Amino acid sequence: MSLLVVGLSHRSAPVSVLERAALSADAQVKLAQDTVAAEPATEAAVLATCNRIELYADVDKFHAGVAELSTLLAQHSGVGLDELTPYLYVHYEDRAVHHLFSVACGLDSMVVGEGQILAQLKDSLARAQELHSAGRLMNDLFQQGLRVGKRAHSETGIDRAGQSLVTFGLEQLAAGGDVQEWARGKKALVIGAGSMSSLAAATLARAGVAEIVVANRTYDRAERLAQILNDDDAHVVARAVPMESVPGELTRADVAVSCTGATGLVLTAETVAEAVEGRTGEPVAEIDVPQAPKQLPAATGPAAGLGTDDNCPLDLTAEQSGFSVMGEAAVAGMAAAELEQHAAWVDNGTVDIRETGRRTPEAEAELIGALAAAAARVGRIPERRRPEPVAGFARPAPALFLLDLAMPRDIDAAVHRLAGVRLVDIESLAEASADAPMAADVDQVRRIVSDEVAAFGAAQRAAHITPTVVALRTMAADVVAGEIARLDGRLPDLDDRQRGEIRQAVHRVVDKLLHAPTVRVKQLAAEPGGAGYADALRTLFDLDPETVAAVSRAVDSTDKKDRPA
Repeated sequence: MSLLVVGLSHRSAPVSVLERAALSADAQVKLAQDTVAAEPATEAAVLATCNRIELYADVDKFHAGVAELSTLLAQHSGVGLDELTPYLYVHYEDRAVHHLFSVACGLDSMVVGEGQILAQLKDSLARAQELHSAGRLMNDLFQQGLRVGKRAHSETGIDRAGQSLVTFGLEQLAAGGDVQEWARGKKALVIGAGSMSSLAAATLARAGVAEIVVANRTYDRAERLAQILNDDDAHVVARAVPMESVPGELTRADVAVSCTGATGLVLTAETVAEAVEGRTGEPVAEIDVPQAPKQLPAATGPAAGLGTDDNCPLDLTAEQSGFSVMGEAAVAGMAAAELEQHAAWVDNGTVDIRETGRRTPEAEAELIGALAAAAARVGRIPERRRPEPVAGFARPAPALFLLDLAMPRDIDAAVHRLAGVRLVDIESLAEASADAPMAADVDQVRRIVSDEVAAFGAAQRAAHITPTVVALRTMAADVVAGEIARLDGRLPDLDDRQRGEIRQAVHRVVDKLLHAPTVRVKQLAAEPGGAGYADALRTLFDLDPETVAAVSRAVDSTDKKDRPA
């Protein structure tokens, strides 16, 4: 069995696609259950945050695994497979481990170095354990990922490279100014009472806001969060209100942060406009914000132009490992003709789509097969070039600041066009974070990740051969027991002391003969490409496969008992 991850994130997909693909808690449960029920997978875990959706599985067939996991993600996200596939990335075996460890360290986060992902990883593992979809591999992987993430934060200054999404969002609201100076004395409205909303409320309190109003669909949770804020030493006045009070409270607020699990909009453009009008007494005008020209995917054309034209998002000379945006990761290593085909996929430009509006089953199967084949030999494609910002445009000074940390979004995107409002959402955070400076500590974290991936792979390979070694020693013990019994029948006059000496002598001979080969085979098995040593042992000593499997099941059962719930 081998580790496979298929997913999409802010690095591979636009926010509009992530928003539509967002999974509810129930959908995450069903996705994990359906994955382990599928033929190629025996274990599964789902990692779903505001800016990523990833499905991890232990599969026995790579191509079938990619096809099945891609299909399941499409089914449960509600986004068509043909539309979703160009934005998917695929990691396999060591690359999958490297990806999860990088995620755990915050290297793959929208804000590099943020530590909230550790809690999300822990929740993902706990959910998989509760569903019994996590076996030995998922447990080992996620628990080690949590340890690697904690190590990165304790041994390096990765925390200085970035901050929480909340802090980063508030910095964007302050437009580069000092957050505490910007927040001092303001009245804040926090919509939602979950972990992200609680973090936002605490961050606002520390920043120096004068008042925090907490609104939540479950009033008791809002009241509990308000009480915690009042009991804190931040000297902030906090109170709870029901969700129905949000429009009125928005009129009083200077800043509002929203992060709920709602499937629809919490604040419409009309609601926000009415709140601003209530504050200023003036009607709210819409602003025609000029847009920079969008960078289009590479168009089909002469193969020689691919990878060299300035307008092409692909750079075929890149050699770094990893994945990037818009599904380009899936095409690394493809021939020029295949790149042309991929460009058509990204642009939704196949003949089937143009003529019928949908892919044929044959085209869909071909798409998945090409993605799987390409991912098997993937390298890194750099991120798509960003258009230059539009110069000479300034918005009026805002009367209301809004921070939307939800996915799907809580606040209508049309609010961006309202004069007197500054809205920062996941999409604008993604754009801002792309230009954020990287701390020197990031390189140190990358080295930690590489070392930990190697150690994890060695441990997994060594563990793979353990049942075979145990079965070999069990067989040797059975042989010794049989020979001692036969000796007892031939020499019945031996006393107990003599029998004991003979038994110990035979055991010592067997142990000494097996010690060096079994220790050495474990060392060799831990090295890359060492998986074949288990097969060699089974063949050389004619070990019963069922005996080895029984030992493996016993080891897994013991591991499960020892694991924390």
